[in-house]
Amino acid sequence: MSDSFRALVIEDHDGKQQASFKNLTIADLPDEDVLVEVSYSTLNYKDGLAVSGKGIARRLPMVGGIDLAGTVLESASGNFKPGDKVIVNGYGLSELYWGGYSQKQKLKSEWLIKLPDAFTMQEAMAIGTAGYTSMLCVLALEKAGITREKGEVLVTGAAVGVGSVAIALLSKLGYRVIASSGRAETHEYLKKLGASDVISREETMGKGRPFDKERWAGAVDCVGSKILASVIAQINYGGAVAACGLAGGNDLPTSVLPFILRGVSLLGVDSVMAPREKREEAWARLAVDLDKSLFDDMTVLEPMSNLPALAEQIIKGQIRGRVVIDVNA
Repeated sequence: MSDSFRALVIEDHDGKQQASFKNLTIADLPDEDVLVEVSYSTLNYKDGLAVSGKGIARRLPMVGGIDLAGTVLESASGNFKPGDKVIVNGYGLSELYWGGYSQKQKLKSEWLIKLPDAFTMQEAMAIGTAGYTSMLCVLALEKAGITREKGEVLVTGAAVGVGSVAIALLSKLGYRVIASSGRAETHEYLKKLGASDVISREETMGKGRPFDKERWAGAVDCVGSKILASVIAQINYGGAVAACGLAGGNDLPTSVLPFILRGVSLLGVDSVMAPREKREEAWARLAVDLDKSLFDDMTVLEPMSNLPALAEQIIKGQIRGRVVIDVNA
């Protein structure tokens, strides 16, 4: 086992958070019960904020990366043994606990899930937190009774990771999916994923009223703020919105009218601290309901060395689909 390995470490520099590559040893890692040799991680919006020093890291120093896939090297847990292929999503990685932008990492055994047989480690990270969150959103809509017979389902922020996978999942399940994107150059890509139609961000806003014409049976919202408020105002009677993002802001300028006059449900979806049974259900469904042939269109593989530049791009909305990070490149 090599004594030294590479990681992207966020530290305090004159009151500002800055990320830089450093060589670490096993002794530098947290005191957790499973040592993992990391193969891949991902780039999510939250990762972009963390790497760019936007205050996501609540403890310093911090290793970024909210996802990882790798192989167990050592384990003090009876649930895992050396050689097991594992994945981790969320659980406060890159905020409170060291994450996946490291060639080796020590993690709590309760965070780990064994890699589903249906996926390679790279494929699991092509899904990552974004895809797993998308599946949680789809499950929430299903449990709220939103069937494909009830009408169209809208996906906002459609070109980002969560939106891309949500479109692919809903389309394969037989829903008529309408994608909303602020970037005209992504329209063909979104149709390849299964969107029946693509509308502009401005059209999603409608007239911006708290109570608007009924239009959608359900929605997956990755944006928040005024977009989410407008979507809620356009949901059909008895419909639901699965909300999982705040790229557009964390406010919600709406009214009670859609909820008390149309029985609309707003379904909050959290992927970070979701219990194990929800995670395992989501990954089991992903193994069945996600068309892996779409990975080539949806995913790019990047070396860890490119993370600083990629972080700035994802914050500016310049990333399409999913970015898998090869931590050994």
